[in-house]
Amino acid sequence: MSISTNFGAATQWAQTHFGGVELRDVRRSRRVVGLAAGWAREPGASIPRLSQGNAYASKAAYQLLGHAHSTPDALQTPHRQHTLAQAQAPGTYLFIEDTTELSWPETAERRPGLGPVGQGKAYNQGVRLHALVAAGWPATDPDPAAKRPALPLLGLVDQQYHVRQPVPAAEKAHPHGGIRPRQGRVRESALWANSLRAVGSPPPGARWVVVADRGADVYEHLQQCRAQGLGFVVRAAQDRALVAGPEKTPAGRLFARARAQPAAGRFTLALRGRPRQPAREVALRVSFCPALTLRAPQRPGGARGKEAPVPCAVVRVWEEVAAAAPGLEWLLLCDQPVADFAQALACARQYASRWLIEDFHKALKTGLGAEKLQLQTAARLFAAVALLSVVALALVDLREKSRLEPDLPAEAAGLTAAELRVLRHQHRRPLATVRQVYLALAALGGHLGRKGDGPPGWQTLWLGRRSLRLLVEGVQMAAQLPDE
Repeated sequence: MSISTNFGAATQWAQTHFGGVELRDVRRSRRVVGLAAGWAREPGASIPRLSQGNAYASKAAYQLLGHAHSTPDALQTPHRQHTLAQAQAPGTYLFIEDTTELSWPETAERRPGLGPVGQGKAYNQGVRLHALVAAGWPATDPDPAAKRPALPLLGLVDQQYHVRQPVPAAEKAHPHGGIRPRQGRVRESALWANSLRAVGSPPPGARWVVVADRGADVYEHLQQCRAQGLGFVVRAAQDRALVAGPEKTPAGRLFARARAQPAAGRFTLALRGRPRQPAREVALRVSFCPALTLRAPQRPGGARGKEAPVPCAVVRVWEEVAAAAPGLEWLLLCDQPVADFAQALACARQYASRWLIEDFHKALKTGLGAEKLQLQTAARLFAAVALLSVVALALVDLREKSRLEPDLPAEAAGLTAAELRVLRHQHRRPLATVRQVYLALAALGGHLGRKGDGPPGWQTLWLGRRSLRLLVEGVQMAAQLPDE
């Protein structure tokens, strides 16, 4: 069951993910469900708009978000428990981990509780938001010729808010570059391992694979994965030293070993557009080193390699003919030995699925306007972001759900009976399958459905869902109008 299930029935959806919140007052708990349902019906709407001009309702919402017990962890506890409960079933699950920045423009008075982020005077207060998103992984190996498989997003299992503190003047002036004084401050790299501690260990029969970009190439993070029995596919950032045997004999460096392996196969991958780089499809080669051991790094005040080494495999993915130098290259650290091309390709595709969390962050910022919130304290901002994050993930899952099982009957698309009836009438043709339902939704959102347009994305589906909601509300209101 993915997070967008029952997303059309906003109150039922909000009750599933927030109904068990405990804020020491049943009225506050009900307001959480009502606020989440409002944002599910109208993502990105302001609190006064959700309150429909009711000053009392707006004031109650602001008080709820500013209450001492309305912490992000407390608000998301029922949702996280619901997510982890789904990951208890036998199978493989990806736990995709990443960090983003949220920033808010500086007002006449600084918003208390925020820290320095970004570059530029107008956007220098905010927070580092670290998230861990759970997704299902297919039980059977995907077709090697197919694109990245669609994955059901289960939900968030952890989310942390890290407020940076200005570097003290004494640390800046330290003759050793601030290494020793920094030991008294929390390192941002600790966010990665802290998220895993909140997750725990998988039950028998379930495999949880942590998927992360280069920021997660922290030795303590890799060790934490092993300590909790978690798998990992992490893109390497450090050219770590390798060791061999019980005597930890030096065995070269990671990057040189990975790049010396011959290509075992190839596949194609569609890359998203980025600033100054349009979307494109690339042909990629894949090689692997079955097993190696990473030496522990040297730490200040400690002996080199004193900690236990980390065994892993490495998979290299690189662009055959780069359009611009340097071309794409991934060096992926994998917890399990890789013996053939199929296993290496599975690791590469699991890492490619990391883009889901980037879509989640985009939905949170662009789709729901988290950085446009006008709440004046960090506590209220963080509480609102905690609720909006669950809605944002459901928006991204609309796209995944549209591609996951497209040939199922239309009733499995997650729309209410009223929505499906109105959509069929508006589309003026029968909608028999999930694929047809979502294409009709995408048409409402502006998707032209031409041969070269490709499948609709989450933003188009979101716009279509919003238009459908207005149509349904109009039909229901018209049925209640008295005859003149």
